[in-house]
Amino acid sequence: MAETTTGRRERKKAQTRQALTDAAVRLFTERGFDDVGVREVAEAADVSLSTLFKHFPSKEALVFDLDADIESALIAAIRDRAPGQPVLHALRDHMVRTRTAVRTDDPTFLLVESTPALRDYARRMWSRHEKALAATLADATGLAAEDLAVTGLARFALEVPSLARASDDPARAVRDLFALLENGWATTPLARQEDGPGQDG
Repeated sequence: MAETTTGRRERKKAQTRQALTDAAVRLFTERGFDDVGVREVAEAADVSLSTLFKHFPSKEALVFDLDADIESALIAAIRDRAPGQPVLHALRDHMVRTRTAVRTDDPTFLLVESTPALRDYARRMWSRHEKALAATLADATGLAAEDLAVTGLARFALEVPSLARASDDPARAVRDLFALLENGWATTPLARQEDGPGQDG
């Protein structure tokens, strides 16, 4: 009975969060993010303002319902990687699967891209995963959590999707950027040009 009650409660919580997110995206899209208040979102979802803030700490957060799930998936990509697969390859493959398949006609994507406050929030939200990612990389490699190899990789890896998004082929761009992380500057054509004619020495 307890499990049934817990399951029902979790389903109700998920339904409430989804209703709030749907209402927020609809209202923000129709009228603009700055012209809609959180009370209006709560009323549109038929919940109280206090209920809204139990689920979402800020107005911006209403648009990003999957923050915790995104971090969990990021960590799982490393912890649950195939035996023998390097952590860098597991992270690369996860980024290709999850960060390059965004539909540009998706209403939430269009809303975020057209709203500076939401773009900034999305970037801060994504960057918040850095600490959890670094800790997971440390566990997987046996390095200390504060080792620069760990903290540097976590930070650079999280920058890859935003750099790749401007490319005509984001998936290929992600792979190329991870290859740069794996192999270093010395393997790039630009590095070879530095060793070519015209160099002093």
